[in-house]
Amino acid sequence: MTKEEQLQRLVDSGIVAVIRTKDGDELVSICEALVKGGVVGCEITMTSPGAIEAISKAARVLQGRAIIGAGSVLDPETARMAMLAGAEFIVSPVLNKEVIALCKRYGKIVIPGAFTPTEILTAWECGADVVKVFPATKLGPSFLKDVRGPLPQVRLTPTGGVDLENLGDFLKAGAVFVGVGSALVNKKMILEKDWTALAGLASDYVRAVQAARCN
Repeated sequence: MTKEEQLQRLVDSGIVAVIRTKDGDELVSICEALVKGGVVGCEITMTSPGAIEAISKAARVLQGRAIIGAGSVLDPETARMAMLAGAEFIVSPVLNKEVIALCKRYGKIVIPGAFTPTEILTAWECGADVVKVFPATKLGPSFLKDVRGPLPQVRLTPTGGVDLENLGDFLKAGAVFVGVGSALVNKKMILEKDWTALAGLASDYVRAVQAARCN
């Protein structure tokens, strides 16, 4: 699958799950449950123990069924490690031009973080495939709508505080997809290893995306 095809799958699905956990052994099981529920984009954050090993295993186990990425990437060295492990997309909470350049060099999807219109445009002009608006809860859906007025060419994805209640508002405001963390990657379900319930919650999010895009 080409980079463009992978990016289109993320856009079509409407959701990237942001997976952050204290137990690295759970990462692959979490990804499998989310994929079973229909969420194909799984962002394993580098702040999780064993993230590189989990990315490698998830990429092998879920090949063809999911698109595995690395999140909380702050520098090009970490980005390269993640890509060598099998990450197909790199997400950062900040704008690091060297990370963008590295991802472009190796043909990987790069999603840097930005907070202001100036940062958003800078990230886009540096070659970002999608710009992550973070933290989205501080700005809200109206911010995306306002930014897309003068910058309609920029693909935006909000992350931080996105849940079932506001997901539709962000998509209608122009987000190409949303990043969802703890509201989807439910701590209680993970603690109890209730992968069936987690898959069901993922299905709820997939249906919410479909409903928002139909209205």
